[in-house]
Amino acid sequence: MINLGSNNYLGISLNDDIGEHSSSSRLISGNHTSYDTLENILASNHSHERALVYPTGYMAVLGAITSLGASNCTILSDQLNHASIIDGCRLSNSKIRIFEHNDMDDLRIKIRDIDTEDILIVTEGIFSMDGDYSLLPEIVEVAEEHNAFILLDDAHGDFVVGNGHGTAAELSVEGTIYATVSSLSKGLGALGGYVSSNNEVADVQVNSSRPFVYTSALPQGLICNAIRRLEMDLDLRRQQLCRNVRRLSKGLESLGLCSGSQSHIIPIVIGDEQRAVRFAEKLAASDIYAKAIRYPTVPYNSARIRVSVTATMSNQDIEDILSGFESAQRLT
Repeated sequence: MINLGSNNYLGISLNDDIGEHSSSSRLISGNHTSYDTLENILASNHSHERALVYPTGYMAVLGAITSLGASNCTILSDQLNHASIIDGCRLSNSKIRIFEHNDMDDLRIKIRDIDTEDILIVTEGIFSMDGDYSLLPEIVEVAEEHNAFILLDDAHGDFVVGNGHGTAAELSVEGTIYATVSSLSKGLGALGGYVSSNNEVADVQVNSSRPFVYTSALPQGLICNAIRRLEMDLDLRRQQLCRNVRRLSKGLESLGLCSGSQSHIIPIVIGDEQRAVRFAEKLAASDIYAKAIRYPTVPYNSARIRVSVTATMSNQDIEDILSGFESAQRLT
């Protein structure tokens, strides 16, 4: 068959020496059966009917919010939600209300007098800069009281917590989440993002999600790579990650640098931005790479060192990390 739907104008995507690329959107000629396999696995992982894969997690968030949000919808978004959620809200036609971070009293106040037909509550599962969990069980209660839908961004919990099924499973509310958006690049170590929900939501995205419709599909090799990773037994890695989190958190607490972490993301809040930069430089001198996170990623005067714990860290690695933090603390 001669393909007249590709954007592969110079034919380079078919060069065996370089590797193949799709060169078209999924609605033109970029779709293939491996997408169906991956999407079925992802949907099943969240007890949903259907999933749609996007080239990146950022695009998946934009696609989910802009296709679910409309002029007859009000979005309630957590104050500390990721920038992709903020951008998605801005691009939607919905009314936007921001509730204080994990503050259920404020959420109840903000949702009380909403007069739009639909209400969408958007929250992260594990917050990317603070490492704390969303209060999902309480959010579910509020949503049920007001017939609201929940969109969960689980980029940092997916494949890691809840025996690999994510934050909703970890907090025992998996069946109550209307739609989950996530990344394949974090817990799974692949590339891409996806939205998991019901058939109706998937159909809406296919027809109206601009980040899905108007972009080239991921190449088949990357889709197959994600499938192979999903077929791996990752339980031992999850267990090792939990041990490393406990060990490192305890050590950092003994240095007075953190007050206990709920997850594999540990924020060391420095406050002053310049001091946070100096702290990161001292860590680098000890052969430890950790970025200073500053405004606008986090609020003013809450600059921090963001520690991402991994399953591959050895006991010696953790000892070296603690030694480096102790030295940086002393020198700054």
